[in-house]
Amino acid sequence: MGHTCIHWFRKGLRLHDNPALMAALKDCKELYPVFILDPNLLDKKRVGINRWRFLLGALKDLDFSLRQLNSRLFVVRGKPEEMFPELFNKWQITKLSYEYDTEPYRLSRDQKVATLAKEHGVEVLYRVSHTLYDINRIIEENNGKAPLVYKRMQAIVKTLGPPKKPIPAPTAEDMKGVKTPHSEDDTNKYAIPSLDELGHDIAELGEEPFPGGEQEALRRLEENMQNTGWVCGFEKPQTSPNSLSPSTTVLSPYVTLGCLSARTFWWRLTEVYQGKKHSDPPVSLHGQLLWREFFYTASVGVPNFNKMEGNPACIQIDWDTNNDYLTAWREARTGYPFIDAIMTQLKREGWIHHLARHAVACFLTRGDLWISWEEGQKVFEELLLDGDWALNAGNWQWLSASTFFHQYFRVYSPVAFGRKTDKDGDYIKKYLPILKKFPTEYIYEPWKAPSSVQKAAGCIVGKDYPLPIVDHKVISKKNLNRMKSAYAKRSVDTEESPSKKEGVKRKAPSVVEMLNKKAKK
Repeated sequence: MGHTCIHWFRKGLRLHDNPALMAALKDCKELYPVFILDPNLLDKKRVGINRWRFLLGALKDLDFSLRQLNSRLFVVRGKPEEMFPELFNKWQITKLSYEYDTEPYRLSRDQKVATLAKEHGVEVLYRVSHTLYDINRIIEENNGKAPLVYKRMQAIVKTLGPPKKPIPAPTAEDMKGVKTPHSEDDTNKYAIPSLDELGHDIAELGEEPFPGGEQEALRRLEENMQNTGWVCGFEKPQTSPNSLSPSTTVLSPYVTLGCLSARTFWWRLTEVYQGKKHSDPPVSLHGQLLWREFFYTASVGVPNFNKMEGNPACIQIDWDTNNDYLTAWREARTGYPFIDAIMTQLKREGWIHHLARHAVACFLTRGDLWISWEEGQKVFEELLLDGDWALNAGNWQWLSASTFFHQYFRVYSPVAFGRKTDKDGDYIKKYLPILKKFPTEYIYEPWKAPSSVQKAAGCIVGKDYPLPIVDHKVISKKNLNRMKSAYAKRSVDTEESPSKKEGVKRKAPSVVEMLNKKAKK
């Protein structure tokens, strides 16, 4: 007879390497591909206009690909737990398939939906394909704990062997005998909405340097892979945070939404590396995919991973609450042109280089403004096209020296760091045109320019462009002492912990190991 199936697209917005979809098609007579606009995830306050545009582009591309197979995408609005019972009844569904997700909200949502499916006599089928490995398997291999050191992660995946090979997209042959019935009413009811319909002001949109969708993802992958010398020599720390066009692949937004399978990316790199000398993890492109896996694993193994409080791996720091500072940082009004140019690019394009993220995150937290990394995490979640729950939380903890990274005395200068790779300030001139007439010697520190130079440049600092919000040289020293105190307090707390004798004995335990012991209580 065959099943009547819903394949629920969430991330994984692609047809290639989609094992849950392929498994559902094996004994399927009717297929309803569904995407749900879940208000708990797609709140306008939490998801900025660039991210919405990228998502809608991905949905249009997916719908186009499905139509080539005589199917289509049904976009449903509402909470999944409320919408599924209605869809189960309406279409007389007998099977539900989806890609496994590890985020806490999504896991609990999926559990609710699975319970509802059971109540409606619907079989549930899911597969792991958003990550290279089954994250729970990595944790099992590490004695039930998430590895919080990259080298340990590497050792575990070495024992697991290479990731599974990706599977091809379904063909017309795979879809033979499978129908997607829909009425004219369905065409309107389940159409992909426009930004206008969703209440966005499209006047504030700029050009779209990174259009969403699987076809664009695969095109960009191939374009990057053609440059074999660059791929083999890629070392992330050697790329530039302020080049005028991206110095990295910009495939991260496509991997985040699953327009590009991480496993497809991995194995395509393996092909390019074959028989050639190439860079290695952690700095290589394979290394970047393993960093993604590392943070996903930490996010599953560490409770309250996106918060400071209740997060056993995270140092507890007495961050300040200062809305004026936070707003100035977010709105590119700190008075430091390098920082403001990065924040302008982020808001305009939805992407900034990895090292640019380092600079603005350090500035907001331990470097200058002493504001909690959780606040920065919210802004990145709203504005970044590749805003990924696990990676966002993990990187903010790293850059604020709260978890994973503990050399808090290494602080990015909001002046010198940008100058290293762009001494003339071309990046600043591109994103802050008000400063473009400043001579090179003042472009990073316009407040130091004599008033005659400011007048000639057509920009008076303090009037047309802000004065620095803080004095970096002074405040960074003060903040260094505050970090020292937080670490000293953590050491005392850890030594007083009754679990101090637990764990692997080493000559000099790292902070991370001490945190692991405390987490074992």
